[in-house]
Amino acid sequence: MKLEEKTISKNLLHHGRITDYYDDEVLLPNGEKTSREYVSHVGGSAVLPLDKDGNVYLVKQFRYPYGEEILEIPAGKREPNEDPLITAKRELKEETGYDCKEIHSYGVFYPTPGYSNEKLFIYKALVDNKGETHFDDTEFIDLVVLSSKEAFNMVLNGQIKDGKTMYAICRYFAKK
Repeated sequence: MKLEEKTISKNLLHHGRITDYYDDEVLLPNGEKTSREYVSHVGGSAVLPLDKDGNVYLVKQFRYPYGEEILEIPAGKREPNEDPLITAKRELKEETGYDCKEIHSYGVFYPTPGYSNEKLFIYKALVDNKGETHFDDTEFIDLVVLSSKEAFNMVLNGQIKDGKTMYAICRYFAKK
């Protein structure tokens, strides 16, 4: 069976600074009509920074929707038509102060396919040359350095809850 749903009409309910909210009418594979609510997001890039000793550099920040501090890999939204690699390098420098010596793609991650079209491009980077951080005016971030084994154990025991971070750390341990 072909599973594609075809858009009949698009209905923008709210235009925000980072996301737009839609309630589209679609045609299902069985010929029925229904609506699909979703958040449209420009997408972003995230990077797992590692040093030559295998230490992982994570950022800790308060995430308002969850009401708690969360450990994450550095990440940020892409500018319109920006190469995801450029976004990853920029966010790494802004949030950790580090440049990368090498950077490799870990592919694309869909964080919330049930209600958003956001795509995150995930990278692994070998870091060097610590410099200044350049946070956005509304960002308050602490840098946390862990051994890769500590970070992996924090994923396994539920201390690291962020999906992109879990994906990147597990991917690193899978050696792919």
